[in-house]
Amino acid sequence: MAEKIGSVWAIDIGNTSLKALRLSNESGALEVTGFDHILHQKVLAGSGIKDQEKQELIAISLRQFVQANDLGRDEIIIAVPSANSFARFVNLPPVEKKRIPEIVKFEASQQIPFDINEVAWDWQIMTEEGAAEAKVGIFAIKNDVVTAELEHFSREDLEVTYVQIVPMALYNYVFYDRPDLMKSDTQATVVLNIGAETTDLVVCTKSDVWQRAIAMGGNAFTKAIADTFKLNFEKAEKLKRTAPMSKYARQILQAMKPVFTDLASEIQRSLGFYTSSHSNVKLTRVIAMGGGTKMRGLLQYLQQSLQMPIERPDAFKRVAINPSISAAKFHESVCDFGVVYGLGVQALGLGQIESNLLPKSIAKSMIWASKTKYFVLAACLVLVASVLAFARTLVDRASYASKVSQREKVKAVLNTAQKAESNLKAEEAKSSMSETIIKKELEQFTYRDLVPLLYQKLIATLPNAKSNPEQAELYRAFASGDAETIKEKYPDRRERKQIFVTGMTIYYTLDVASGQFGVTGFEKGVDARESGEGGMMGGRNAMPDRSGMTGGGGRGGGGRVAPTVRGRGPGVMSPTTGGESTPRGFVVTITGYSPYKNISELLDPVGVKNDQNQWGLVTRLMHLDSMFDGNSPFELYKKTDKQHFDLQTGEVDLLGEMPPGIGVRKKIEGKDDVLIDPMTNEIISKITNADENSKKAAQVNDSWFVLNFKLKWKDTTEPPSEAVAPPGASPSASKPAPSPVPGGGRKSQSPKGSGGGRVGGGEAE
Repeated sequence: MAEKIGSVWAIDIGNTSLKALRLSNESGALEVTGFDHILHQKVLAGSGIKDQEKQELIAISLRQFVQANDLGRDEIIIAVPSANSFARFVNLPPVEKKRIPEIVKFEASQQIPFDINEVAWDWQIMTEEGAAEAKVGIFAIKNDVVTAELEHFSREDLEVTYVQIVPMALYNYVFYDRPDLMKSDTQATVVLNIGAETTDLVVCTKSDVWQRAIAMGGNAFTKAIADTFKLNFEKAEKLKRTAPMSKYARQILQAMKPVFTDLASEIQRSLGFYTSSHSNVKLTRVIAMGGGTKMRGLLQYLQQSLQMPIERPDAFKRVAINPSISAAKFHESVCDFGVVYGLGVQALGLGQIESNLLPKSIAKSMIWASKTKYFVLAACLVLVASVLAFARTLVDRASYASKVSQREKVKAVLNTAQKAESNLKAEEAKSSMSETIIKKELEQFTYRDLVPLLYQKLIATLPNAKSNPEQAELYRAFASGDAETIKEKYPDRRERKQIFVTGMTIYYTLDVASGQFGVTGFEKGVDARESGEGGMMGGRNAMPDRSGMTGGGGRGGGGRVAPTVRGRGPGVMSPTTGGESTPRGFVVTITGYSPYKNISELLDPVGVKNDQNQWGLVTRLMHLDSMFDGNSPFELYKKTDKQHFDLQTGEVDLLGEMPPGIGVRKKIEGKDDVLIDPMTNEIISKITNADENSKKAAQVNDSWFVLNFKLKWKDTTEPPSEAVAPPGASPSASKPAPSPVPGGGRKSQSPKGSGGGRVGGGEAE
């Protein structure tokens, strides 16, 4: 397999010109970073051109290319003509993987129609690993053909790394650039590369290649013109290239018509042979490449003769053009760059055919030559290291002899250290008593992470992008403080499925059944809101955070979580002395508000069962194990019992009673005072508008709620019985809350004018 490299120069020396393309894969995407198209001073296959003159013409073009381009350390891959080349695909019998090279060598000696010692050959497995039957491609070309091509480059001190035959380069081009045409082994694409002397016909399927070199190309048309008009080859070539603009265009076309017919017949004959031996393969289209495709009328004639669509690419589909290169000039030569494009794709490790026909003797000499400098460097390093080691030995001996007194001092220090180590072990043996004391002192920190965990679970039950993906953009906009997006995407505030938490209290109790809810303070009308009075849940101006899901603390403590208290906490009856039968847990109160038109749907919807998309906050509390993969340490305690669960809702109204911390009060000229959303500046309180008959109509925006519930802690480890406040807690954190109502319940508070009542838990006695 070809090693992946950063960039490569692909070069194809044809009879008419030298084509070169520099491809780079350094940025992770294939990119053309250089190209050149140099016409030879004469057509190499023209009449009267001797071999020596041909070599000189190639040398001039190659030298011109080297002088015009900085090759640097880029690797070079070249193409050799398909004449005297061989490509065959054979199916191997089922054998062990390690025996495949041995069998391939035997098959190569049988299949290659030349002496195996006179060819450069390579092979590769074409089928995917694990396939029932392995198909192997065997590729070969005569050594003298490769050597002749390599001599051109050795004269310019250019080191060639890869050698590939033209048909396989064309296959790699189609495989990489047109994958839509290479999806099946039953549908084939034909590539015609019409050169000056020969036409390469390549039939391509997903895992097979069939090639034939037709000894007819652009020079055949030139010779036909020369014979008809009695011209030499150079003048006939010039007349052929200018035929579309010549006043003798009709006569020129008439002179070339027999060649049109002969070429079409040869192509039809070759394709007929292929289809007779591959009856299950259908030929779908022809891709025409090479300089011969520029001849006027040729492709239309071939399309009519072959009865297949023919396309001549004017751009490559999967390669970018570097901005430093003229894209327009590059596209002028695209039809000539099919071979070098396929060569570059192979060298960068992106092609299907990866064979390298560089003679093994040359490849080995290149490897050794590249390693020579490393051998010299290694020898120098060994010599330097030997000299330094000998010198260091002499220095060390002199230093050792001069430091006898220092060694005596070191020995005394070591003796002292050994004595100290013995004393340390004796003291460590007495450490068990100290460890017991330390362990007792640290016991109070055992459960300090429990309340943050509980807080995290409670926050997860609120509406969010996971539970309500339809409004995920709403939650992201709140998180980023993007009020404009909120109002633009969700103009109707009452359609926003959000819950804003303005306050939260949590306390721990050894007996969750006896734990009592604290008294939630309600702001009472306009006066209370102006004075900032409030209950335990916080005062006014407590504002939700930008996520739109949880509340931040307000001036009165909105959004505050009361510190955890082990043992007796606020509102807790005397703990029982029983063992594991007494459930321990937490008493929680959450207050807040919501803009949604039906707050019950967000809190405690009816009849949702196991449809998680319709669950509300309370529903999720009932299914904590389902939400956290069966790994929740908490469980909602007796939702249906009024003593253990209570939910109240009402309208946000400045004139009524409601929990503190909701919105920001604002004076609107000509209207009553209102509460507004601190982020979007929308009115969230109940307002009164005058209609045409001067009758007042009430408009309700947001709704408030107060949720009291209990969570049983499923952990069976018995915590300390003595109440201990965590480090950093304020002295007021452990003060008892207002006394609970006798009988284990509490009075239901229905705020005046709020229009809301309590949902769930039953009525208090």
